[in-house]
Amino acid sequence: MRVLITAPFTEAGLKELRNAGLEVDHRSWLETGKLHMGDSLLQTIKDGKYDIVIVEGDELKEEIIEQTQLKLLGSVRGSPNNISLQAATAKGIPVIAVLGRNTIAVVEHTIALMLAQARHIVAAERFLKNDFFVDDFADFAKMYTTLMGFELHNRTVGIIGLGRIGFEVAKRLQSFGAGILVFDPYVDPKKVEEVSGKIVSLDELLRTSDIVTIHCKPTEETRGMLGAKEFDMMKKTAVLINTARASITDEHALKDALRKGSIAGAALDVFSMEPVDCDNEFLEMDNVTVMPHMGGNTVETIQRQSESIVASIIAFLKGEKPPNILNPEVYE
Repeated sequence: MRVLITAPFTEAGLKELRNAGLEVDHRSWLETGKLHMGDSLLQTIKDGKYDIVIVEGDELKEEIIEQTQLKLLGSVRGSPNNISLQAATAKGIPVIAVLGRNTIAVVEHTIALMLAQARHIVAAERFLKNDFFVDDFADFAKMYTTLMGFELHNRTVGIIGLGRIGFEVAKRLQSFGAGILVFDPYVDPKKVEEVSGKIVSLDELLRTSDIVTIHCKPTEETRGMLGAKEFDMMKKTAVLINTARASITDEHALKDALRKGSIAGAALDVFSMEPVDCDNEFLEMDNVTVMPHMGGNTVETIQRQSESIVASIIAFLKGEKPPNILNPEVYE
């Protein structure tokens, strides 16, 4: 069988697949710099006569699935929306994914962004780089006062969505001594108890939290969940963290809230327009920490996704149901 992998992958993982008798063609988007949308990957699949295709962001939609003879599809993401699961299932093609591959990475990234905002880390560096000189001690005192931060200890953190990532964020916040509020209509109360949290309404969370961090999924229900009305509810000293999806907030309303001081700051890793570059409007604000959607960008993430995909492919070759299959009904 021939395998095409366009996702980042470890050499050890590629070697294991080849040792299993597979012909593997690895074309990571990190090396090619290409992202295939629509049916742009169709001809490549046809020319290479691939049986298995593993992607990260490349699209494998109906037009590709229906015009090829693929036997297994996969994504290194946890819940990929770039693969047509319905079309694959209709043809009896298993689709594999990697649950939790970047959970720890995003969790630690979230905590880092909280600390960056609480202690004005990015703002301080910008301040020093902007031709700041100390002519007398009064200059230093002014800077010291301007950049005074706050501790996470005894502060209230509101978590919107206590799923896999939100739960792990809450666990780590316990070590800081922070109080935890949770808004999640679908959460198991026992999970909230495990992190000594309190279930509240969204309005109460926004009004009482010093930090609001978003960890819910991008759905029609959560689209635009936080807009002008919600930002006005927040404390003027509060900061917003978003490592989930930009669609959950109204970006224009967020910009206005930050400009007029309705909230003190924000740390953002997701945007409506990506990839992010120097044209991003939030970069103009010293009270915003801007990251180019790199919450899951760690070597460990690539190791986990490689190991998981290898295990699923090996199981498939043995005629077994892959451990991380999204459409198990194709085996029934």
